[in-house]
Amino acid sequence: MISTYKIKPAFQQLLMPLLKLLRQLGFTPNFLTVLAIVLSFYLGYLFLDAPTNNDNYLFVALGLLLRMMLNALDGMMARIYELQSRSGEVLNEVGDIVSDVAIFYPLLFLSGLDFRLAFGFIVLSVVNEFCGILGKAMGGERRYDGPMGKSDRATIIGVLSLLFYFEIEIQDYLNYIFIAVLLLVSLSSIIRLKHAIK
Repeated sequence: MISTYKIKPAFQQLLMPLLKLLRQLGFTPNFLTVLAIVLSFYLGYLFLDAPTNNDNYLFVALGLLLRMMLNALDGMMARIYELQSRSGEVLNEVGDIVSDVAIFYPLLFLSGLDFRLAFGFIVLSVVNEFCGILGKAMGGERRYDGPMGKSDRATIIGVLSLLFYFEIEIQDYLNYIFIAVLLLVSLSSIIRLKHAIK
């Protein structure tokens, strides 16, 4: 199944020098997780304000890339330096969901996008992460299967932000784009549940 999650190993390899530097400076996985959460709320604010300040769309796109880096780095640091903890795992999972809602919330007010589709996207994104966590809760492993996972959703918002920044008219297509996205998120959740049950 096509997903940006497939490139995660290569992405993590690129981040190794930065990971080593951050650890030498005394950063911890939980600090990086909190930093990602704070960044997400700021990106949500910028996204909400973007219709009155077009430059914000560029900042959102770049910020989402930084958030992806932080999301990768906290897990890498915990695993490589044996800093895993139950509290860190809870913070990471809850933080990801809260961060997604903070970033996606402005979609409810996005011109050209049906409110119901935006609301459905936010709800199904939360459900998708719950389905991933459920795999581990049922004695298996955390599931990342299927299209339109966390990284894919961030990529979609990042690409849309760049299109808005360059003032490319896509408003007439937004509803069709998000109908497709909702179907893919739903498919991802079904796949995760199927593997969790197995």
